[in-house]
Amino acid sequence: MLEPCPCIKRSFFKKFSNYFNITLLIKSFAGTLFLSLFILFDFVGWHNRFLESFLALIGFYLLLSTSRGFWIGFFFGIFWFWWISLSFRYYDLPYLIPLIILLVALVYGVLFAVAYWLALKLPYSPLFRALFLLVVSYIHPFGFNWFVPELALSYTFFNFDKLSFGFLLLSLASFLILPRYFKLVSFLFLLYPLFKPQPPSIPLAPLKIKLITTHLSQKEKWNPAFQDRIIGQNLNYIDQAIQEGYDLVVLPESAFPLFLNLDPFLLEKLLERSVKISIVTGGLSYKDGRVFNSTFVFEKGKYLILNKVVLVPFGEANPLPKPLAKLVNHIFFNDAQDYTSAKEPQIYSIKGVKFTNAICYEATHPLLYKTDSTYLIALSNNAWFLPSYEPNLQNLLIRYYAIIFNKLVYHATNIAQTKIIP
Repeated sequence: MLEPCPCIKRSFFKKFSNYFNITLLIKSFAGTLFLSLFILFDFVGWHNRFLESFLALIGFYLLLSTSRGFWIGFFFGIFWFWWISLSFRYYDLPYLIPLIILLVALVYGVLFAVAYWLALKLPYSPLFRALFLLVVSYIHPFGFNWFVPELALSYTFFNFDKLSFGFLLLSLASFLILPRYFKLVSFLFLLYPLFKPQPPSIPLAPLKIKLITTHLSQKEKWNPAFQDRIIGQNLNYIDQAIQEGYDLVVLPESAFPLFLNLDPFLLEKLLERSVKISIVTGGLSYKDGRVFNSTFVFEKGKYLILNKVVLVPFGEANPLPKPLAKLVNHIFFNDAQDYTSAKEPQIYSIKGVKFTNAICYEATHPLLYKTDSTYLIALSNNAWFLPSYEPNLQNLLIRYYAIIFNKLVYHATNIAQTKIIP
């Protein structure tokens, strides 16, 4: 029996050991940690521009100076997205939580490993790594688009639009590449992200708007035994807003956890109240055998339904090929039916003011910010992922897109922080 050449064995083990080099592990861990702490700072309600600017510069420098990317992507997958696994508690699959965390980490690990491997084949590899970090937010594994590295600049002295982020990365890459006596030149590239003029802030909509925060656990929300209590609470929120003289009251995603368009008695109650106040609320709708995650807008005794455009991967629509998606839905999701999406973003008008409709996940998608309305009303239910900092990451992403596209977002949530963004 032929034995492999010893030189082949040594070559294989040398390459394999490169991925477990202690220096590589430390640099990857430190770089990703520094670029993830801003989420934790937001979770505790504390930001410091000096500290976060320093952490961002050091973090991106470590990423650009690291030759192999698997552990970078692996740690990013854990630090940013470990909370994805928490939703499996509600499918009676809690034992899958560690596996889902590992799977997400591996997906991002492989993505970074391939990109960094290609960079090693090219001259001036830090520039290629910088280019990858600049465009990686356009790469969406299974349709999931929440990995935006420049989000780490949210509360720093640096602008975080793509051009500003590109100059910041170019500065750090140039510092790594240029000879010693020319390294100071690389800092000139930081002038643009530091001093680019900011667009003027958006004024509040000319309406008195009340955003409602509900406090329902995921098990309570979809338990029929709690349905009457939930409906009563929601009607009380609306009645209170009427008494306080608001023009518009906004309730969160699926605030009415039922097929609202099939409940004429409840619709009548909401239509009666809409004569006194405009109402925007989340609910499910059903039409022609299809299920929609919808926003219901009630105004002056009439209502309209606007359906979600960008569905949550695996949560609302399975992104896998149909035969495989059907099998996964059967094994893990009790043959649950996928939601149906609307074809394009939808705009509605309240007392002459135009709003873009956004429901939870899609409020973090650039598509919803490309309409001609200045304002968005976003409805969310964050109970799936609590306790975690998922709501903070969502609000940071909404703030990112709101600033990039110069919009103002009214965000009403279940459990998480309701706020006007930015």
